[in-house]
Order: sequence, then structure tokens, then C-alpha cells
Amino acid sequence: MDSIPTPKECLNYLKISGCPEEVIRHCIAVRDVAIRIAKKAKADVILVEAGALLHDIGRSKTHDIDHAIEGVKIAKELGLPDIIINIIKRHIGAGLESEEAKQLGLPAKNYIPETLEEKIVSHADSLIDNNRKQKIEKAIEKALSEGHKEYARRLVSLHKELSDICNIDINNI
Repeated sequence: MDSIPTPKECLNYLKISGCPEEVIRHCIAVRDVAIRIAKKAKADVILVEAGALLHDIGRSKTHDIDHAIEGVKIAKELGLPDIIINIIKRHIGAGLESEEAKQLGLPAKNYIPETLEEKIVSHADSLIDNNRKQKIEKAIEKALSEGHKEYARRLVSLHKELSDICNIDINNI
């Protein structure tokens, strides 16, 4: 499949993969924020919507950090295009560098979002706590309280980058 799945298809993929309802509600909340950012950033809204809906498909198998790896496997089995697979792979931790991924028990690969659409989905995910929007400062505070300084730094950096692109503080989008 080279085409981007429709929102209806994405929701169906989440259901047939076995994602719990709370994960689906979370994905919908991430989608809602991601679309608003994508429109302001003049990004590919259709891609962002599909990527946001599918970013946590791996949570049908695990709720650990390796849900992104499981999500990639599921997306490949479904024949989803690489641009969606990359969003799923690179949404965790506002992006992880190879060494950090290895320390977390993931394959030693680069999980840093590269495209604008990957960055938007990753950041929108950071702005949603369960299925409610939060300010980035809350996510940063939580990351720091858990000792994740590098993650907090990436959150700040990505927030600034997207806010600059959108000419508005993403907290207010």
C-alpha cells in the first residue's frame, strides 16, 4: 500500500490490531492537536492525521517503550507506507538517539523525528496526557522528575522549533 489510509481505515486498523479503547481515545486526541499544528505549519495534514491516529498501534501488544517497535511490525504487516511507519517508529521520547535507545532496550537505531510531519506527531503526543491536552511545561516537569534530562531537552527544543514554524506558542494552538 503506497497510499495513506483514511481516518476510518486507521481507526479500523487500531481496532483489528486489538488496541484498547483508551489507546484509541488517546490517538484521537493526539490527532486533534496534530492537525491543528499541521495546518499552522503548512504540513501534510492528511499524513499527519493518519500518522497521529496510528502512532500507538503497537500498544495493542505492549505499553512499554518498545510499543513503537511493535507498531512498526504491525504497520509493515498491514502494508502501510514507509512515511507512516517512520512516524510510528520516531514518535517515542520526542525522538531517541541510537545510544539512548540501546540503553532503553530498543534496537540501536536513530528514532529522532526527521520530517515536519514526524515532528508534529511526536510533539502532539507529548502534549496529550492520556486523552487530555496539557501544556508542554507539564510534560517537561514530569520528564525531569523522572530523571529524563535528555528527553526534557528534546521536548523544549521541539516545542520551540514547531512554535517558530507556526508563529505561535504551540501551547496555545
